Amino acid sequence: MSQPTARAQSRPVLIVFAKRPAPGEVKTRMCPPFQPDEAADLYAAMLDDVLEASLDAARAVGAEAWLLVHPASAARELTLRCPPGFRVLPQRGADLAERMTDAVATAAAAGFGRILLRGSDSPALPVEHLVDGFRALVDVDLVVGPDRDGGYSWIGVRRPTPGLFDHPMSTSTVLEDTLANAAAVGWTTRRLAAHFDFDTAEDLAHWLGKREAGGAEPCPRTLAWLESHTSWQAHRPT
Repeated sequence: MSQPTARAQSRPVLIVFAKRPAPGEVKTRMCPPFQPDEAADLYAAMLDDVLEASLDAARAVGAEAWLLVHPASAARELTLRCPPGFRVLPQRGADLAERMTDAVATAAAAGFGRILLRGSDSPALPVEHLVDGFRALVDVDLVVGPDRDGGYSWIGVRRPTPGLFDHPMSTSTVLEDTLANAAAVGWTTRRLAAHFDFDTAEDLAHWLGKREAGGAEPCPRTLAWLESHTSWQAHRPT
């Protein structure tokens, strides 16, 4: 049997993880200052920005674009929300670690050798960060874009490995725990430019401050939503 070519082994796929934008299920750490329905609407705006930027990144490197949704029953709703070009699939697994593990395994089984996962909480993440991640995966086994709370906005790998995400998630040591698991199996790793997720009202204020100083990337739908809601303006942290 012939071996896969280097080109086939390096086929890229960009996988976006997303949730149904339902009140009480997304952006709960932003309540207050937002009401649950407002937080859900904000998340929907963020997701639209994430999907557009992710598709731009995928096209820049010739990658497929997948959207993995939770819960599975949200697949039709989020398919309608997607710009053309995404393959929409349900997330599978009891928790985030299992779902990420399954996503990598599914992509590898489909023949992809550069697999980049990103969440939907970082709408201001520059497209160039994702493009750089795909380029780095030519040389290393794992590449990651750290965020400022000890986690990461995106992670890229070349193949599955058991136990890579076998640690508590949503903690201040997620990045270091993942890198330690990669080192334990002899993987080469690289950290690229750091960014930040929008998890709290303080994160939004941090981004808006950078933007007002001319140092933040635009995410137009998120910005338009924030600027049109007086509840945010009244409770914006200083």
